[in-house]
Order: sequence, then structure tokens, then C-alpha cells
Amino acid sequence: MIVVGGEALIDLVPTEHPAGALLPRPGGGPYNTALALGRLGADVAFCSRVSTDGFGESLLSGLRAAGVDLSLVQRGPEPTTLAVPSLAPDGSASYGFYVEGTADRLFALPPALPEGARALALGTCSLVLEPGASAYEALLRRESRRGLLTLLDPNIRPALIPDPAAYRARFLTRLLPHTGVLKLSEEDAAWLGGGVGDWLAAGPSAVVLTRGAAGLTVWTREGAEHSASGRRIAVADTIGAGDTVNAALLHRLSAAPPGGPADWPDVLAYAAHAAALTCTRAGAEPPYAAELSG
Repeated sequence: MIVVGGEALIDLVPTEHPAGALLPRPGGGPYNTALALGRLGADVAFCSRVSTDGFGESLLSGLRAAGVDLSLVQRGPEPTTLAVPSLAPDGSASYGFYVEGTADRLFALPPALPEGARALALGTCSLVLEPGASAYEALLRRESRRGLLTLLDPNIRPALIPDPAAYRARFLTRLLPHTGVLKLSEEDAAWLGGGVGDWLAAGPSAVVLTRGAAGLTVWTREGAEHSASGRRIAVADTIGAGDTVNAALLHRLSAAPPGGPADWPDVLAYAAHAAALTCTRAGAEPPYAAELSG
């Protein structure tokens, strides 16, 4: 089983018709990653705290439909977090958030993950908003010590980070030492500062950098470097593309024999294909396994 921890929220996506209208869509980096893993056919569980309001029920309904295990989901009466993406002409998105007093930030450390868990993925708002951020950090540390494959996607949202210096220090000294695979975008990398050598030295065995239409590159602790080209597509928007990459990476990596080397060219090509399909659709709509079999 792959466990994905972090927020589930509602994206209020701008629409063209009628102009200026906002369409509520399920979202949140970890939520999208869990949804994508379910659609790819992985055995996946979502670990979060979700509101009992109508939005929360809708979010869980989407995960159920994708076959995601919800036994680790905590519930609360607080409202669901809202995100308002602003789309650039190229389909890229920036975000504003409504997070005060919302349910997901009150996540508490669960006593244990399922016995069959092999991997854990964390990221985005859940690494920032307290007190949940400290609980997710504790979860990362505990499961890393148990030997799970851990993937971290910082997915930086500057509007949520009041003290960038403190966040960067926490990332480098408290999160990366317990991270197996670091996945980040070029924008994340520029905001965080440093470079691949610094991040690998801090703990991860591999760093995967997404470069938009240019594809993906991985650097490993052993000194290997591999890349996969992006696919030429008509972009609707890029919402959920990076989350789909997370899912594709984990799906391929967790299927490899324990202790065996990763087939990085295959892993990256699979991730690039999956992310491209997501970008052809409005909102975070990751592909199903059958769409990647050709």
C-alpha cells in the first residue's frame, strides 16, 4: 500500500462561460496524488483530516470512486479549505487560500499505518499549516525510520509561508534527512534556493525536477542523471500535473523489487505521459491506467 498524507481542499477554478464564474473542483496536492494513484490501479490510502461539511463529503466521494482506502481519514466539523487558482495564458496557475480555522490543518499523528504500507508521500499546504504540519513531520520521521519509501513534494505556495527563512531551514534540516525521493518543480527549486547537490547531501537518494513542457530530470545519490522529454499537447491548464507526477513516480517505484535499482528512464517516461494527459483537462483530472497502456 502507498499512503498519501496531506490536505484535501476545494479549488475554485475560474471559468470562461459565464465569464468570471468560479467552479468548485476537488483539489489539494496530496488529494490529487491519492486520486491519481487510485486511478492508476495502485493500492493507496489517504491520511488526512477532512471536514464533515458538504465539500468534505464530496472530496471523500471522489476518492471512494477511485478505490482509495479512507480508513486513515480523520473528520472534523470545521470548514473545508478553499483555494482560488489564477490561470496564466499558458495554463499555469498561482493560488490564493482561505485556511483560517479549517479542518485539514488540525490533523493529528495516527497511531500506526497499515501493516502493508510500503511508501508514504507528503507535501504542499500540509507542510506549512500548524498544528498539522508538525504532525505530518512526525509521521515522515517515524515511517522513514521504519524503512518506508518516502516522497516529499514541497509544492511551494508562497502566500501561505509567513517566514520563508524558517521554512527553508525546516525543509533542509528536518524534512530532507527523512526523505527518500524529493520531487520539485523549477519554481519550487528557485524559491527554496540551493541546488541538487545540497538536497542530495541532506538525505534523499534521488531528486526529481519537473520542467514543465521540457519534461523531467532525476539525479541520484550515486551520480546518475536521467531525463524524459515532455509530450506535445494542447494544454487546458496545469492544475494537478505535478501531483500526477508524484503518483506515477510512486506507482512505478513501489512496484520494483525491494532493494532493487529503479529503472529511472521508464519511471520518468511514465510520469511525463501521465502528467501530459492531466494537462489536457480542466482542473485536476489525472488519467486512468488504461489511458497509459498504449
